[in-house]
Amino acid sequence: MATRINSSDNRTRSSVSIFIVIGLCCFFYILGAWQKSGFGKGDSIALAITKQTDCSILSNLNFETHHGGDAGAIDDSDSKAPVFEPCDAHYTDYTPCQDQNRAMTFPRDNMNYRERHCPPEEEKLHCLIPAPKGYVTPFPWPKSRDYVPYANAPYKSLTVEKAVQNWIQYEGNVFRFPGGGTQFPQGADTYIDQLASVIPIENGTVRTALDTGCGVASLGAYLWNRNVIAMSFAPRDSHEAQVQFALERGVPAVIGVLGTIKLPFPSRAFDMAHCSRCLIPWHGNDGMYMMEIDRVLRPGGYWVLSGPPINWKTNYISWQRPKEELQEEQRKIEEMAKRLCWEKKHEKGEIAIWRKRVNDESCRSGQDDSRANICESKNADDVWYKKMEVCVTPYPEVNNQDEVAGGELRPFPERLNAIPPRIAGGSVPGVSVETYLDDNKLWKKHVKAYKKINHIIDSGRYRNIMDMNAGLGSFAAALESPKLWVMNVVPTIADKNTLGVIYERGLIGIYHDWCEGFSTYPRTYDLIHANGVFSLYKDNVRCKMEDILLEMDRILRPEGAVIFRDEVDVLIKLKKIVGGMRWNAKMVDHEDGPLVREKVLVAVKQYWVVGGKNLTSS
Repeated sequence: MATRINSSDNRTRSSVSIFIVIGLCCFFYILGAWQKSGFGKGDSIALAITKQTDCSILSNLNFETHHGGDAGAIDDSDSKAPVFEPCDAHYTDYTPCQDQNRAMTFPRDNMNYRERHCPPEEEKLHCLIPAPKGYVTPFPWPKSRDYVPYANAPYKSLTVEKAVQNWIQYEGNVFRFPGGGTQFPQGADTYIDQLASVIPIENGTVRTALDTGCGVASLGAYLWNRNVIAMSFAPRDSHEAQVQFALERGVPAVIGVLGTIKLPFPSRAFDMAHCSRCLIPWHGNDGMYMMEIDRVLRPGGYWVLSGPPINWKTNYISWQRPKEELQEEQRKIEEMAKRLCWEKKHEKGEIAIWRKRVNDESCRSGQDDSRANICESKNADDVWYKKMEVCVTPYPEVNNQDEVAGGELRPFPERLNAIPPRIAGGSVPGVSVETYLDDNKLWKKHVKAYKKINHIIDSGRYRNIMDMNAGLGSFAAALESPKLWVMNVVPTIADKNTLGVIYERGLIGIYHDWCEGFSTYPRTYDLIHANGVFSLYKDNVRCKMEDILLEMDRILRPEGAVIFRDEVDVLIKLKKIVGGMRWNAKMVDHEDGPLVREKVLVAVKQYWVVGGKNLTSS
């Protein structure tokens, strides 16, 4: 006989069940709100790190104490990470793709031997590039503009070669940079004042500049005071360490040359291009180098040429060159400028200034049929290892003679967060105005979280910053400060080509493939940001994860910091590898809480130098 169920007991159990369900719902609602509020596990860890760590001594950051190893528990691999040993001492200033010995095996025609020539797989180094003995953290900006510790770049040749030109002087244990140059021995400020009498440098119209054959980048160093950011480049040649000096000073620069390959910048990038006795044969190769400057120069932008052959009538004797030769050089330059439809705005002394027309319509109205050939390629931004061409990059179409081709830019700093013309015009597939605004908002949130983890990010401790996968440049925009600058890198394998957008924001950057060495000297960046870089390259057969990490180690200063943002499984692998590179690293949860798979890995490179047997933190 079945047992009879008491109806009152049944009602009691139902009531209890209802209360339990309601209680659980309330609990999870409160938990979710707590995580979304920004005070989830990730933020509590970050706050603890900030409070308990002396961030002024970065190598002493101890993330191990403040993280329970939750993420590490996911890693069930017993394999040990490789331990990378120091390279030999003679690799102290090794630049993989501009190696001097390898360069000499390539043709000298059109500076081909000074271009990028990266080592094959079997010649790649798998060791850590050492710092020279006595290496110290560079002086903070603006002192770094004028002084560089001798031990960081111990090369005195320029102090002799350029003694009368005020490039650089050796004083005790430092180099001093008086601000002079070959064409401005009286100082860059005076020279810039001369340019500003013709070019609108002071009002934010000119924000991005390209300095070709930059020397020690004194022009870029002093343009910074005018709120102009210059991308300076020079080859690694007989003027030993000139780009290295520029970066030690805290001035944006890369190793580069106008040779046979297109410059690694998008079209319509720079408001001004500059050559001060840069030794580039502008008159040669049927004007090919002037055509390349035209490609990267924004409509309405300016080109400055100072030094030979300008004012040859007065200077041919002091230059020790035949006046007929100099006269012919200037004639060819003037002729090519007309074919490019540049308007000559100024010539006084040894300075000549041209301005590129704002569109093709305004050019046609005053030109004959002698214009240069128009390039057939429809993508003027497809430049990585592409041969330079003797042709003119066409302007974007306009509706009238007054419209600026490609869109008019606002003065800086308003330009930084305005809608870039490339996005407003829909020329970046998959990126809308709404996408752009959301990206800006997201990166302001991310950078705010970074500053909780390391509260000295914008204190001046980090001057040279790199974003390895810059996207729309929103990380750099969120960090914008006179104390720092960001080299925004757009990987050549990225889904979207956004470097043109970055320049339209008044920022600078470069195309690069992270399976190769970057065009810079060792120890030139204070902080590296790697957002999604390793997810982007995880299926790339040309390089392994450790190849990219070793390159990051090469360009990172001792006691410099790295911020990785990626999927947790990627970061776990990274954390294991960097443990063998003498980096201290810690995993931190996403700012929205521990349930988000995207995490942040923060690492600090230990201090060590040539001959140091024990690689330990200082």
